[in-house]
Amino acid sequence: MNTFKTSRLLALVATCILAGTVSAQTWPTKPVKFIVPLPAGSAVDIVARIVGEKLTPAWGQGVVIENRAGAGGIPAMSAFVRSPADGYTFALVVATVATLTPHLYKNPQYNLDTDVVPVATIGTSPMMIAVSPSTGVSNFADFVKLAKSQPGKLNFAIPLPNSTPHLAGEMVSAAAGMKLHVVPYNGSTAAVTSALAGESQVLVDGLPALVPHIKAGKLRAIAVTSKQRLPGYEQVPSVSETYPGVQAIGWFNLLAVKGTPQAIIDKVNADINTVLKMPDVVAKLADLGVYTTPGSVKDAADFMASERQAWAKTVKELGLQPQ
Repeated sequence: MNTFKTSRLLALVATCILAGTVSAQTWPTKPVKFIVPLPAGSAVDIVARIVGEKLTPAWGQGVVIENRAGAGGIPAMSAFVRSPADGYTFALVVATVATLTPHLYKNPQYNLDTDVVPVATIGTSPMMIAVSPSTGVSNFADFVKLAKSQPGKLNFAIPLPNSTPHLAGEMVSAAAGMKLHVVPYNGSTAAVTSALAGESQVLVDGLPALVPHIKAGKLRAIAVTSKQRLPGYEQVPSVSETYPGVQAIGWFNLLAVKGTPQAIIDKVNADINTVLKMPDVVAKLADLGVYTTPGSVKDAADFMASERQAWAKTVKELGLQPQ
């Protein structure tokens, strides 16, 4: 390569680096959108609003939460991956969207390997099994006995078909030898409402959607799906104490559209890490059962890859087929 061509190449590289730096320094110049694949009031919606509220003053621009519910997150992700890769549209997804929908829908309309880039893992949220007081039971062992005495009679409310809470419940049911009647809803709020009304006897969901009602005495927590008992909920046993190996966690990961400038991705990651270390945010999320996980962009990518692999194995073991 001659000297002239080498100089032009170096100039081009320098220009690209400078452009990335400038874009990160000037970004954002307008509101930033977080697409959420579940309705308002769901666990991920609550988390998005807590984080967005803190990012707004840091960025000098509003964080707009756009709820697009339904079909395993496909409407949300379909809109998201078709957004401009300019750093103004992100998706805050739950585990279901990244680990289950690609296996359980014949046409998910997005490809995690080619369409998105993980930016940050906001936190993990072990799921909780809660029952309606109308069941008359107050612990996991008694619920299993009740369910076995009435096979197929107890309604199991799920926030979405083939979601992480749904499959976590199926895992527990299979391990315990229970047969529950699955009743799908469009989001956590509707599923919780059915349990509060006594229409459903049991539900599984992330703690943010359940804790307020448990604290109010309107639902009873009987088990968690984490490997160990949770801080602040030591009285609630883990399913794995009775059925070793049965465990599942929910989580929240922020994604960018593939092609988003790396400088912006790095800035968003750094700013979110700052938010996740704020004592009031840590306390507020922990009170909801969400445990913050600050980390690098690579940490977010590695975590999501590991979870995708683990849930792919679960889908295979349960013999589930794409619809």
